[in-house]
Amino acid sequence: MIRPRYQHGFFSRIKRKKGTDVWIYRWREADGNGKPRMRSQVVGSVMQYPTEKAAWAAVETLRLDINYETLRPEGRPETFKELAGHYQLVELDLEKPSERKVSQTKQVYSGYLKTKIVPRWGSCRIQEIKAVSVERWLASMEELSNGTKTKIKGIMSDVFQHAIRYGWLKDGENPMFAVRQSTKRTRVTEPLEATEFRALIRELPQKMRVIGIVAATTGLRISEVLGLKWKDIDWKSSQMEVTRSVVDGVIGKCKTETSRRPVPIDSLTAQEMLAWKQETAYAEAEDWVFASEHVQGRMPPWPDTLLDRVLQPAAKRAGITKWVGFHTFRHTYSTLLKANGEDVKVVQELMRHANISTTMNIYTKALTPAKREAQSRVVDVLMDRSRGVSGEVKGNAA
Repeated sequence: MIRPRYQHGFFSRIKRKKGTDVWIYRWREADGNGKPRMRSQVVGSVMQYPTEKAAWAAVETLRLDINYETLRPEGRPETFKELAGHYQLVELDLEKPSERKVSQTKQVYSGYLKTKIVPRWGSCRIQEIKAVSVERWLASMEELSNGTKTKIKGIMSDVFQHAIRYGWLKDGENPMFAVRQSTKRTRVTEPLEATEFRALIRELPQKMRVIGIVAATTGLRISEVLGLKWKDIDWKSSQMEVTRSVVDGVIGKCKTETSRRPVPIDSLTAQEMLAWKQETAYAEAEDWVFASEHVQGRMPPWPDTLLDRVLQPAAKRAGITKWVGFHTFRHTYSTLLKANGEDVKVVQELMRHANISTTMNIYTKALTPAKREAQSRVVDVLMDRSRGVSGEVKGNAA
């Protein structure tokens, strides 16, 4: 078998009639019959890469993919940064459809590689990265949850498996398999009592107050709450479409079909959202419901910022001794649904859980009126709302 020759490729600077010039990278590639044919790819504009040297640096990862079959050292990644770059090119390209990873997962993986993994391990030779060193590094990041550390370990493992698939490492040379990382939660999420919830929202500024009410009366995850746009709200039918989520500053679709089902909105929750819409400077259909003023409404705020600067200080002022996070609202919602004795199928659909047990499968699909009534009973408890004999709302207290 004749091994293909290592290719450096070459650049052309193409002048466009409109706009700035671009760099075109060209190389040869064998077609289905084994005959060489020219391939090309736009690398970027001259504004992005002012010199040819800068353009060459931009295609280093692409050259690895072109030359992966060669035996020459230039065709193999030496450092973790080079390997991670090739992994991103092949596995995390948003333009290429993949059965293994949805676009949001690709974006989240890229984010962790860029902000956490490559800054620490990028300069290390692949064979020099050992399990104990990674284990100690993960343990040193006390600010991260065990779930996040497990995710980082999993991403690194996927990168090493990528090297094994390409023959750059041998089977069994993935050091992540020997890394011990607990998945146990370091804290238990406790639901809030209704009195605690009311005390908390009294301490919150309006935007954060509405975020808390939406999360606690619909069961939405914070990524889904922050992913809402005004166009998603159907005021006439009192429901909202949950079509996207925002995780670590990355906009993506909700992962499961169950999570994308419409969610009913209680009248009290709708009133709070309408009041916020009148106050916010970003109230157009395409605007985020909870847009961040710091970026002129282009994105919602980061949940960690809201948690550290707003939610937890408010919980402390309210005299709540439990640890309060955004998942506390969802947990409170599910706990009250159960305490109110709601039908198990109604609870499953309101919580939008994708996986249900065999027992749950024998129930018929919960009707919308039943879901709406179950949700309203949670709001009654949380907001201290009373009803008349006929069931109409008599009043509420914040």
